[in-house]
Amino acid sequence: MELLTQHIESLIFAAKQPISLADIHACLEAVAGTNFAVAELQTAIAQLRQRYTDDSFSFEIVEIGGGYQFLSKPAFHHSIGIHLKQNIKKRLSQAALETLSIVAYRQPVSKTELESIRGVSCDYAIQKLLERELVVIAGRAETAGRPLLYSTGEKFMDYFGISTLRDLPQPKDFKMPEDVIGTPAEINETAAIAPEKNNFLDN
Repeated sequence: MELLTQHIESLIFAAKQPISLADIHACLEAVAGTNFAVAELQTAIAQLRQRYTDDSFSFEIVEIGGGYQFLSKPAFHHSIGIHLKQNIKKRLSQAALETLSIVAYRQPVSKTELESIRGVSCDYAIQKLLERELVVIAGRAETAGRPLLYSTGEKFMDYFGISTLRDLPQPKDFKMPEDVIGTPAEINETAAIAPEKNNFLDN
């Protein structure tokens, strides 16, 4: 059982996305040539999840997105959020961040709507976001000319360390008290990421 548990652990550790029980089962069956019982795999995963509840680990195995993934524990989200925020500033321009924010909250949204809100052309920002797969083409509007519609891509939630779009800050979170003067401080994003991944563990 311990060897089986280690192989499952390595699969979860190496997967870039949450790995499903079905994918784990298929991989182990191909490797070992044995048809493992689903209940046996579930028991092994439960043991792993219990192991990483220990306070000596800064990360844990979480069931998310139809599968399992290593994520940092909530106690460390603030530090990771600051780190990601610093990297985001380096990697995305202010124009790209503004455009991405509008897409996230108004999706699906057309380029015309984006430019109406920002007041400037969004062509370059959209192109960069598409290249990074933070934004994807979600179809066409049923309005005149049938313009393209944009929504957040698969990598958006990974990039910002959230599980669903419901984890985005709500409008009420941005409201300033009436007696506050000046511009609000930037909001720190919280994030949960997997630890650095290595190659699949050998037998």
